[in-house]
Amino acid sequence: MSYDAHAPHGIKRWLFSTNHKDIGTLYLWFSFIMFLVGGASAMLIRAELFKPGMTLISPELFNQLTTMHGLIMVFGAVMPAFVGFANWNIPLMIGAPDMALPRMNNLSFWILPFAFTMLISTFFMEGGAPNFGWTFYAPLSTTYGPSSTDFFIFSVHLMGISSIMGAINIIATIFNMRAPGMTLMKLPLFCWTWLVTAFLLLAVMPVLAGAVTMVLADRHLGTSFFNAAGGGDPVLFQHVFWFFGHPEVYIIILPAFGIISEIIPTFSRKRLFGYVSMVYAVIAIAFLSFLVWAHHMFTTGMPNAGQLFFMYVTMLIAVPTGVKVFNWVTTMFKGSLTFETPMLFAIAFIVLFTLGGFTGLMLSIAPADFQYHDSYFVVAHFHYVMVAGSLTAIFGGVYYWLPKWTGHMYSEVLGKIHFWLTIISFNVTFFPMHFVGLAGMPRRIPDYALQFTDFNRISSIGSFVFGLSQLLFLYIVIKTIRSGPPATDQVWEGAHGLTWQIPSPAPHHTFTIPPVVQDAHG
Repeated sequence: MSYDAHAPHGIKRWLFSTNHKDIGTLYLWFSFIMFLVGGASAMLIRAELFKPGMTLISPELFNQLTTMHGLIMVFGAVMPAFVGFANWNIPLMIGAPDMALPRMNNLSFWILPFAFTMLISTFFMEGGAPNFGWTFYAPLSTTYGPSSTDFFIFSVHLMGISSIMGAINIIATIFNMRAPGMTLMKLPLFCWTWLVTAFLLLAVMPVLAGAVTMVLADRHLGTSFFNAAGGGDPVLFQHVFWFFGHPEVYIIILPAFGIISEIIPTFSRKRLFGYVSMVYAVIAIAFLSFLVWAHHMFTTGMPNAGQLFFMYVTMLIAVPTGVKVFNWVTTMFKGSLTFETPMLFAIAFIVLFTLGGFTGLMLSIAPADFQYHDSYFVVAHFHYVMVAGSLTAIFGGVYYWLPKWTGHMYSEVLGKIHFWLTIISFNVTFFPMHFVGLAGMPRRIPDYALQFTDFNRISSIGSFVFGLSQLLFLYIVIKTIRSGPPATDQVWEGAHGLTWQIPSPAPHHTFTIPPVVQDAHG
């Protein structure tokens, strides 16, 4: 799979590449750029909230930053990062020469820079950027949204097209291009989580497209889907959006589960415990994710029977998630553990994601949710799920596979410094938000009552440290790409006697040798 002498070089290589590794690299760099842009908006938000009273920015700009932070982080940072992992690793894990549809793979990436350039450019349009939150509830987005809302709608359509193309590619690759003898129940768990995620994307991205198309029609075509005066219903928007939005949460977290399921066995020197139960847990999570959307809507006046149904199903989805956590812990139990940077991030993932899951169970209780709803408690909850979940898995995955991708080992000392800075500053930022939320501080507000000042200052300081510590991560990655000790064929074996412990062994770091297929249970 080496490049031939006539392969394009320089800018042409990246513009026209159909090589899954190049496209995976593009996805990963794009997601990191978006992560820095979205993180900068978050730091501006926290700077404004450092003390009560309007000090730095206008309330209007505050709302715009809140909206763009959510959109950029969900659609621009986390999702493309996981697609980058999929592009790099899935063909290598299943013994395929490339992705099934390489030209479509190229197009699915290059749509994204145009979509997000259009989205970010709304800051410079008349009326400013969208200011109605990343959930763009009607009638805020239909009746009161700025004129730039139409550009936001078009960019969301482009993101959806990119996601659907990527999902089709992953499904086609896993179903059609596995090495001979590799049945589905011999797939590495990372491939399983992405296969299920791809089906979720195919199911829910058209729902999002429908929601933004109805918003567009209400704005310009005289329809009244969400306008009560014309016979519509604003609550309908919430149903349609969250029918997309809740499976989207699992689209964001399932690939993270896959990454953690590759890291834990390696540094425990044990096979993954309960491979079959892990596969069925992923499928169960995906199925149940379609049945819980209205737990975001307990305060909209739904009947008691509806509240009970969504409350119980939300609690039920914690069961397959718990299966995964117990299997990870059991994999580590009596293993010969070492604590390199990827393992540290994996353990932090388990601890912090579980904490986020417990606060999710609190939010699932309908009567209690009336108190928590739209407070900073919810902000703390979903950041423990998405930042302490998805982001720690992304960091762990980068450190885990970076030697394989680059042929160089990263600096373990710098990696561990980055880990501790990230985890400590994350908790300093978001743990106090549980308290101010339970005390009644609403989310998405640019000002607050005096009694919340101390906790907000602590959160703001933590967020600045968290944001700045990611520049160290950037330095580590660039330094590893350019130099560093050469990585061996069995990269973790050289210094510590570690071997890869996944259902199919990891490939040679130059990616010229397809993996040898063996049974998932040894």
